[in-house]
Amino acid sequence: MADAVASLKPRLPSAAFWKGRRVLLTGHTGFKGSWAALWLGAMGADVTGFALEPDSEPSLFKAARVADGIASRIGDLRAPEAVRAAVEAARPEIVIHMAAQPIVRRAIAEPVETIATNILGTAHLLDALRGCESLKVILVVTSDKVYANSETGRPFTEADRLGGKDPYSASKAGTELVAQSFAGTYFNPRGVVLAAARGGNVIGGGDFATDRIVPDIYRAIARGERLVLRMPEATRPWQHVLDCVAGYLVYAEALAHKGDTPRALNFGPEPGGDATVATLAGAILRAFGKPAEWDFQPVEGSVEMKALAVDSTLARQTLGWCDCLAGEKIVSWTADWYRRVIAGEDARKVTLAQIAEYAALSG
Repeated sequence: MADAVASLKPRLPSAAFWKGRRVLLTGHTGFKGSWAALWLGAMGADVTGFALEPDSEPSLFKAARVADGIASRIGDLRAPEAVRAAVEAARPEIVIHMAAQPIVRRAIAEPVETIATNILGTAHLLDALRGCESLKVILVVTSDKVYANSETGRPFTEADRLGGKDPYSASKAGTELVAQSFAGTYFNPRGVVLAAARGGNVIGGGDFATDRIVPDIYRAIARGERLVLRMPEATRPWQHVLDCVAGYLVYAEALAHKGDTPRALNFGPEPGGDATVATLAGAILRAFGKPAEWDFQPVEGSVEMKALAVDSTLARQTLGWCDCLAGEKIVSWTADWYRRVIAGEDARKVTLAQIAEYAALSG
């Protein structure tokens, strides 16, 4: 993976903006949510998290003690009273909605549960927010998979049609349609800004989920087994978790200032930053000092997309955001997190140190 050169001086989240800001962050027990909660806390935000218990063991949420310093509420988006109680406790100015069932193959196995969590759960949250007087911004985090994908490899722009040939993709497209309906009916008339952030495939330290490439490599190495890949030829818009979360936070800041900020933005690597699963896996294996070898085990009848890319030009032009950890830095920062924690360093300190190092990149 060759290094890409960022085309813009990076605009990073502003501690001055977030200090003392009341934020409701759903999905704070997940991988991206844990990084976001720690970053917001480090900037002095008043964070209330709402999510299910972590669905992996170990988890970044527990290893990095993410609940320390925030108001962590464990609950289910599918339970409207629990959602309403979280909103009433948080009294948020800004809502960042990350909570979801995020695994494609789990969605294929459990389509109704995924649709209930991702679509109906979002409706429960937005319904509870209708009566929140302090509310200014709602950022609904969806996915690069919201688009109707004919697998040509052409990067999707925000103007492309939403769709989804598998339950996960359809649930994310449906989430956006529900959000748009609530915006038009309830939030726009009040001056509350609602927007959607469509992030690419994210990697980074502390991911232990099932069916994701870095955790699969970590587990294979830990067990002394060969890595198994089911779609080595598939291309994805890989980005480091800090680049993605930085985009979400900068986006929320811009939305708070209203103006003509677009109401949907893609966040992904610069053109040419997409890579196959095999390319990324080989780079990460080498970073851990292992040979770039694996076994190929295809899934019979798989409906997972083989080609996926997003065009994040609009986010770069309107926000001044860019992926600071492009190319080989994605691999080196990810591997460094695991190496340090495996060596016995405290996961919370390692995570906060990477956040601080990243936040200094604009200087």
